[in-house]
Amino acid sequence: MSKVWFITGAGSGLGAGTARAALQSGDRVIAAGRNVAKINDTLREYAGDDLVVTALDVTNPDEVQAAVDRGIAEFGTIDVLLNNAGGGVFGNFEELA
Repeated sequence: MSKVWFITGAGSGLGAGTARAALQSGDRVIAAGRNVAKINDTLREYAGDDLVVTALDVTNPDEVQAAVDRGIAEFGTIDVLLNNAGGGVFGNFEELA
């Protein structure tokens, strides 16, 4: 049975890899991230009815709601959430406080 995946941080790394795997297995994907052009480029070979790309900065509640609403409007449900968006703070732990 086909699943609908909502994947944040879908423009590269784990998010992009998971989106590819889900699409290859016949699932549908809502690929979200701050850089829509990067997601479109990364997943261009899967463009079609099974892929929705949407802008999303997970720190903005309004954008989160809009992305979820768009995904549900397109596919009717969300079965799997991969909350993969993230950032990094680099340095020694004791210096970051």
